[in-house]
Amino acid sequence: MSCDSSPTRPPLWISVASFVSSFDRFVVSPILVLVATTFGVSVGQAVAIASGYYLAYGLCQPLWGALSDRFGRVRLMQGALVGAGIAGLVSAAAPNLVTLVAVRVVAGAFFGAIVPTSLTYVGDTVSDAHRQRALSDLMAAMAVGTALAAAAAGITGQLLGWRVVFAVPAVVALVTAWGLRSLAEPPRTANGGVAAAFRAALSNRWVVVVGLLVFVEGGLVLGVLTLLAPALQAQGVDAARAGLAAAAYGIAVLLSSQVLKALTRRLPRWSLMAIGGLALTAGYAVAAMSVSVPTIIGVVVMLGVTWAFLHTSLQTWATSIVPEARGTVVACFAASLFIGSSIAAVIAGPAADHNQWHTLFTACAVTAAVLTVAAVLAYRAYAAREPAPPAEEITTDL
Repeated sequence: MSCDSSPTRPPLWISVASFVSSFDRFVVSPILVLVATTFGVSVGQAVAIASGYYLAYGLCQPLWGALSDRFGRVRLMQGALVGAGIAGLVSAAAPNLVTLVAVRVVAGAFFGAIVPTSLTYVGDTVSDAHRQRALSDLMAAMAVGTALAAAAAGITGQLLGWRVVFAVPAVVALVTAWGLRSLAEPPRTANGGVAAAFRAALSNRWVVVVGLLVFVEGGLVLGVLTLLAPALQAQGVDAARAGLAAAAYGIAVLLSSQVLKALTRRLPRWSLMAIGGLALTAGYAVAAMSVSVPTIIGVVVMLGVTWAFLHTSLQTWATSIVPEARGTVVACFAASLFIGSSIAAVIAGPAADHNQWHTLFTACAVTAAVLTVAAVLAYRAYAAREPAPPAEEITTDL
């Protein structure tokens, strides 16, 4: 696809890259118990393969964003996919937990380049009038990857072993790196280099505000999501069924993103944030009362609604704050998201070991309520201070 052809949706290989990145990120939850059993460790210890992955995924984001601003989106994704594919294949052959944690950290670092760079590619190539639909299409690809990861990881891990679960996305990543060679680099605004891009991004207070909000959201959504399948397994549910329950997250994101397309034409963005935050609060409040298959599935569905409504609103807000350093801003945004995810997984790990699900979910519900209020108030303050875009852009750019 040529970058000057006024596209209205992301190219196929960009969507595939986002798919495989999301797939790899979500395969771990249903197989944590299987990995723990293989290496003779507790689930709390095995969580390190997820928290290490998320931490590397997040910490590398600013570097990837600045490098993509400097050297190009497509070139960066190709190199990152090759690195992620190799790390994934090594993961499948890891002889012990220490090795597995180390190579999952490497895989997370490389896969961390994909989604924010894909989002930035859409920001570079799709006009404001069509960006909402393009981002929704990209979200759909990620949601499918998430749903398939949760379902396939549990079933595949149960039948063929957890090593196969890591090998599959590794192979897809290598194939995708080859497929991206047909895409042209989008034009980029000269920003004076990596240091200038960071200065432009981090000197803007709204970049910092959005980063703090998504830090908390990442912990509540992605960090705790990692432990929902183990929560079911603690109730006697096997890995295959726990994985299928977790797959409801991707399905919820996919369906919610379609509802979102209609609602963005009728509701202001702060209302969409409120819907997502209230869903998050309600899901954890119900789970705090009882941990069972229905309530955990309910939490998973509410997390999907939150991702579609709250996260996408925060994400699109981030893409518009400093256009001349968009890649760096989006990467910093993603860094906050996944650092929050990693820290939350580490903090919540002991609760999983001791079956303290009521305490964990109660704390999540309270934090979600605070996050919802903070996000709505912050965005309304931002919107009141910034010049309003044309009406068409308000209704079509999420």
